[in-house]
Amino acid sequence: MASHGIKDQVAIVGMGCTPFGEHWDRSVDDMLIESSSAALSSAGVALDDVDAFWLGTMGSGLSGLTLSRPLKIDHKPVTHVENYCATGSEAFRNACYAVASGAYDVAMAIGVEKLKDSGYSGLVVPNVAHDGSSAQITAPASFSFLAPAYAAKYGVDSQEMKDVMTRIAWKNHRNGALNQRAQFRKEVSKETISCAPLIAGPLGIFDCSGVSDGSAAAIIVRAEDAYRYTDHPIFVKALSFVAGPATGTVDPDYDYTTFTEVVHSARDAYQQAGIENPRDELAMAEVHDCFTPTELVLMEDLGFAERGMGWKEVLAGTFDLDGELPVNPDGGLKSFGHPIGASGLRMLFEAWLQLRGEAGDRQIASIGVNGAEGKNKALTHNLGGSPGSCVSFVSIVGSELDA
Repeated sequence: MASHGIKDQVAIVGMGCTPFGEHWDRSVDDMLIESSSAALSSAGVALDDVDAFWLGTMGSGLSGLTLSRPLKIDHKPVTHVENYCATGSEAFRNACYAVASGAYDVAMAIGVEKLKDSGYSGLVVPNVAHDGSSAQITAPASFSFLAPAYAAKYGVDSQEMKDVMTRIAWKNHRNGALNQRAQFRKEVSKETISCAPLIAGPLGIFDCSGVSDGSAAAIIVRAEDAYRYTDHPIFVKALSFVAGPATGTVDPDYDYTTFTEVVHSARDAYQQAGIENPRDELAMAEVHDCFTPTELVLMEDLGFAERGMGWKEVLAGTFDLDGELPVNPDGGLKSFGHPIGASGLRMLFEAWLQLRGEAGDRQIASIGVNGAEGKNKALTHNLGGSPGSCVSFVSIVGSELDA
């Protein structure tokens, strides 16, 4: 892939994130104001100091006016972007490239989504017109194919597979219980998860991420300017975004045990960041656990486990908060919730907290904070679409400049 990257050229100097949940008493405007105000405050800058804005939302507004109106932005560029469930990550990627190019000194990436008011459980936008040959299938149904396909390929019996999915949900709810911004803040027993009503195929209620409202924002500057704003900036090491050919659903060779788009974006991101062994070099990862088997497959696509061994690593606790490589320490989509336009930036918000030593009860012990010995890089992964037909984003950020 012809991707040169912008390693250590830009930095995050401020972030903000609203609680995610059912915000019946908050509008899109309210949430945009809250997250942007928090990000500006943490960076120590005023709104007028921001040169340009990138807004990510899939169904909660049209054009840059969605942001400029509530924030009263004074005649500055506001770009509205959308890329399915990776919309927030797309806003961040574009803002980073704009600063790295020299076009702007200070940029804001912000994402928002208001899903609950629609009364619909899922995305609030209509399907794009097509010729009638596309399969009409729900998101839980399409992702439910992953579990039996994985089990059949790697010889995992149905009860073992159920235990793996249950443990992923249990882990993420356990992490989310420590997070004051999470939509679901209670631990859930494995028995409750395992015995929950089925939604699609083997997926039960607790195998599916939450539908929620929320917003998150980041302030981005050039790396050489970062310490003017904060003593603890987070430097961008890699940004990779790929769109696949969307042929998986009609390709007889596609077996629903991998997201090829994720494999490509991860490989590109590791090359940009100079990562050779992600499992050893990363302190944590935030991944797109829209459904529990998705997280399982991602562990292998991202190189955290060998092919066919991810399920054993899950059961062994490798990806627990106190495991070798903590995954979704903030609760993930499963517990934190999934307002489409905000989720990618929410993942970066957790990396921001963890790498700065500000994650409280869920602070990862292996992270070296403020120059202390330990790991100092985090990965975020965001995808949009469905198995065989999706887009994938991978970022790597770190608390120190590489030599």
